[in-house]
Amino acid sequence: MAISIQLTPDTEHRLDSDAGMSVEHLLTHFDRIADAADAVPRLRRFILDLAVRGKLVSQDPNDEPASELLKRIAAEKARLVKAGDLKKQKNGGPFEEVEPPFDLPRGWLPARLDAIAVCLDYMRIPINATERKRRVAGKPQSQLFPYYGATQQQGWIDEYIFDEDLVLLGEDGVPFLDALRPKAYLITGKSWVNNHAHVFRGIFVSQAYLVHCLNVFDYSGRVVGATRAKLNQAKALDIPIMLPPLAEQHRIVAKVDELMALCDRLEAARAEREATRNRLTAASLARLNAPDPDPASFRKDAAFALDNLTPLTTRPGQINVLRQAILNLAVRGKLVPQDPNDEPASELLKKIATEKARRGKMKNHPARKPLPSLVLSSGLKLPSGWQLVRLGNVIQLWNGFAFRSEDYQTHGVPIVRIGDLRGGEVTLSNAVHVSEQVAKSVGQEVWVPTNALLIAMSGATTGKVAFNKTGQHLLLNQRVGRIESFFSDLNFVKYFFDTIVAKNLEISFGTAIPNLSARQINETVIALPPLAEQHRIVAKVDELMSLCDCLEASLSASGETRRRLLESLLCEVLEFSADGEQRDG
Repeated sequence: MAISIQLTPDTEHRLDSDAGMSVEHLLTHFDRIADAADAVPRLRRFILDLAVRGKLVSQDPNDEPASELLKRIAAEKARLVKAGDLKKQKNGGPFEEVEPPFDLPRGWLPARLDAIAVCLDYMRIPINATERKRRVAGKPQSQLFPYYGATQQQGWIDEYIFDEDLVLLGEDGVPFLDALRPKAYLITGKSWVNNHAHVFRGIFVSQAYLVHCLNVFDYSGRVVGATRAKLNQAKALDIPIMLPPLAEQHRIVAKVDELMALCDRLEAARAEREATRNRLTAASLARLNAPDPDPASFRKDAAFALDNLTPLTTRPGQINVLRQAILNLAVRGKLVPQDPNDEPASELLKKIATEKARRGKMKNHPARKPLPSLVLSSGLKLPSGWQLVRLGNVIQLWNGFAFRSEDYQTHGVPIVRIGDLRGGEVTLSNAVHVSEQVAKSVGQEVWVPTNALLIAMSGATTGKVAFNKTGQHLLLNQRVGRIESFFSDLNFVKYFFDTIVAKNLEISFGTAIPNLSARQINETVIALPPLAEQHRIVAKVDELMSLCDCLEASLSASGETRRRLLESLLCEVLEFSADGEQRDG
């Protein structure tokens, strides 16, 4: 991302001999914004912006000015043309024609790229990947040379066409996806360059300084192409370069190298901090999710995790892991204590069996095949009052109806399709509809009442569930199931399904599209708590999920705060340098 700080003319005027202090001041306070997502990349860009504006190192009145350097470059180019080593280029107007985008420091002058560099594009030769692999097959590394393209090194080749320091500038493809900013880089020594990068050799200028200029240049309007963006040779040669004295170019490159090395260390330090947080978070959650934890250590681990939610979670991805850990604890009876006064799940199952038998005699409740009996493991430990049972014994699964696509219309009764199950709720923003007449032609089991729980039974979201909180009665499309519970908390059932999404997707079958059958859902095993405990679990999960929502919002707000602080600090850096100059003067 390009830094949005704009150097005002007044600030530009005041920044000169103390320029390096601006970056030093920024680095002094970098810890204030180090955790901003793009802090180091933006710092790198800021350093380069200062470098090519003459604000990174001081000017030396003893340096040979750029005007003299340009004369020597012009003489050298004329010599190369006369010797036949360089073709006379179409571009190359006088450097005075280039309009500088800012007030140039003392000794600087603007010039077009073709006035200070030789373009070697005519030496680029395409070689496809198959041919390159054939040529390097079986040859030792010592006999191979780097092969470069638009995105730096792309492999090896058995010969070289260049044997010098060169500047490569991406010509087309992926580099232009980064805000129309082709990637320029320096190559050294023997190498081969393909036809997807422009190749330049600066004349009497620092190749590394040219790379820095090309990497901060705004290519808007120069890159063309609808399907594959391209920067042609003419537009590349016409790029304006703000040219310092040669001695200052070398000082700038040395300072940039020094500061980029520091940025590398800052980036590594941040990565290590993130890795440490990740390890701590993963270890904490792993202990909570252990199959059979020691009760005493589990209480300590749970207390540690819940008391340190904020420091353990610094990114949205960690919040998602935390949410899943909460749900896993909930459906295993580890989130709330058991109460010996609760009616056990065994009694609840008797009530459910009685109700299912009664409904089974009704016409719209066809008899179901008996489910396979459960073989309980002798080592299985369930919480007090819980019962292991197959889902089909505690829920009723209703299948959707195959509505005809020719009956779809923009108004009428909404149909819930798989794509309408998003984020745990039904959304109707992209729903299709059918007429009242079509809606009345289907059975009542296809209707979706308010607060009904639905499940996706095919596609990439197989196994995901969502509530109908639209406030409307909807119609159920095929491959979407409706889950009706008997004398159980439907929210607890949803939380259970949320913990087995990955398992359901794994066991689903289908040649091209995963499909989860009604049989597979009904035969899924669930540990059923007493009804009173289900309610307590749901209340606790809701409380902790609200906390996760707050943490997520806090992370988002913190990220925005760090972003604004970064902007403020960059502005402050410029003002600091300006004020420092005034004080020194």
